[in-house]
Amino acid sequence: MSTLRRTEIASLLKDANINEDVLVKGWVRAFRANRFIALNDGSAFDNVQVVVDFENFDEALLKQISFHSCISVKGKIVESQGSGQSIEIIAEEIEVLGGADSDAYPLQPKKQTLEYLREKAQFRMRTNTFSAVFRIRHAIAYAVNKFYHDHGFYYMHTPIITGSDAEGAGEMFHVTTFKPDTAPRDEDGAVDYKKDFFGKETNLTVSGQLQAEIGALSMGKVYTFGPTFRAENSNTSRHLAEFWMIEPEVAFNDINDNMDLAESFSKYLINYILDNYPSDLAFLEKRILDMEKQLPKEKRRAMPLIETLRFVVDNDFERITYTDAVNLVRSSKPFKKGKFEYDLDWGKDLQAEHERWLVEKKFKKPVIVVDYPKDIKAFYMRANEDGKTVAAMDVLFPGIGEVIGGSQREERHDLLLARMKEMDVSEEELSWYLDLRKFGGCPHAGFGMGFERMVLFITGMSNIRDVIPFPRTPGNAEF
Repeated sequence: MSTLRRTEIASLLKDANINEDVLVKGWVRAFRANRFIALNDGSAFDNVQVVVDFENFDEALLKQISFHSCISVKGKIVESQGSGQSIEIIAEEIEVLGGADSDAYPLQPKKQTLEYLREKAQFRMRTNTFSAVFRIRHAIAYAVNKFYHDHGFYYMHTPIITGSDAEGAGEMFHVTTFKPDTAPRDEDGAVDYKKDFFGKETNLTVSGQLQAEIGALSMGKVYTFGPTFRAENSNTSRHLAEFWMIEPEVAFNDINDNMDLAESFSKYLINYILDNYPSDLAFLEKRILDMEKQLPKEKRRAMPLIETLRFVVDNDFERITYTDAVNLVRSSKPFKKGKFEYDLDWGKDLQAEHERWLVEKKFKKPVIVVDYPKDIKAFYMRANEDGKTVAAMDVLFPGIGEVIGGSQREERHDLLLARMKEMDVSEEELSWYLDLRKFGGCPHAGFGMGFERMVLFITGMSNIRDVIPFPRTPGNAEF
């Protein structure tokens, strides 16, 4: 094979020189009439067309080339004679790097269901849909780090194994070296975790927030971006057992500063994808429109994908209190006519259908709901003067509901301690957290964004299992 250096297809399509010799490698997306190969190497959404003169190649070689074979091609760049591409490559040398038995290959050249593709996750990134989704996932991750770096935050790696339950939910995966049938017991017959690896009971983290507060009260502005885990036995299209969280924490910020940060951060991520990945977004939008042609109007998206993204970035987010949100929902026509599945009274959490009505029907813009009842929120959220609510916020988007949840943190030692006792949170286990209030404490705030939920929103996919490479859900830990 030629000693030419390989050129990535993305680079070739961006800046090609006619009549230049080029070497490309990739996977065959199509081989039409034993003459036209659509080649893709994953570097871009678009393929490059390779033109094969049948008479110049051995028939046995060409028979090895089938759907998703991996090949290397040396040839000359020419102006395309057909529509759909500006250039093509006239093949001079072809080498089959990895064959693919077309009859046995799990992904045949036809439409496959997303459910089937989840079972074949070793191949699903080769499809147009999932290559677009995971390119965008990468880009959002890059944009997360760029946003916070450019705004003077420090990236903080918080522990994956922890002895604290930040959410107080109790739905955590235990981490132990003990075998179930031989675990040592104490005098009461309970497992003696003092003899375990860490000398105490430990779990996989549900959040890095509590540890991030240590960073914020030392370095001013920090953020975490890492895996989190929840042992919630839920098989819905919105839940994963392993997912990634982005959690900024900022000293001296109050709840209003927190809302400002959440809005600017959300808009930055979406704008980055709109500006840099138009081909992937256009493909995903067309996929949704084609799929929804078969659905009744009431089950279709309210807006096409790109319009939905513009809906977020082009509007100032509406800010309302939880109390106002409840009153608005309860006085709405859908609520009065019994159109909502879930009831809503003050003190209950807003359901996705209520959140979507506020965003899509009432305000027609993203909404931030603030000042939630203390009884439905975590112990660390700052108590408001009314004694009934806390300085908590949720950011609501169209089609999906909540994408960010956060709060101003309770910085007053006596009030935090009283709240922990009220909610039966161990003072001993979180003595270090209380110390942050006793020694140089200050007002501070932060929030958490579920990374997969943002990827789900930006790509328009309908199931969160389709925006993470290898989903972990109840009964499923494949790959």
